Amino acid sequence: MAVISISRREELDKAIAKGFSFVDFYTVWCGPCKMLAPLLVKVSEIANDIQFIKVDIDQVPTIASQLNIRSIPTVYLFKDGKPINFFVGYKTEPEILQFINENKK
Repeated sequence: MAVISISRREELDKAIAKGFSFVDFYTVWCGPCKMLAPLLVKVSEIANDIQFIKVDIDQVPTIASQLNIRSIPTVYLFKDGKPINFFVGYKTEPEILQFINENKK
């Protein structure tokens, strides 16, 4: 499954409305965000029952304030539009898969 990029709040709300969504809030100038990006593509191929989304918070700053995002990357797992859990900073592929598996229960 591919990682999709979203640049409007309305698009995000629609995308996360049903099922599980893994949302990476990032900026293009963030080093750890750049390191995380290829891992998300790999993880999206393994956890193919989850939608993977990237949101550049410089393009949609209202999302960052609404979700109280203070550091990037910040990654949220949503179920049916509601946040379940999140982490901040870089994680390895096994750590990301563990985060997903622990929070999908």
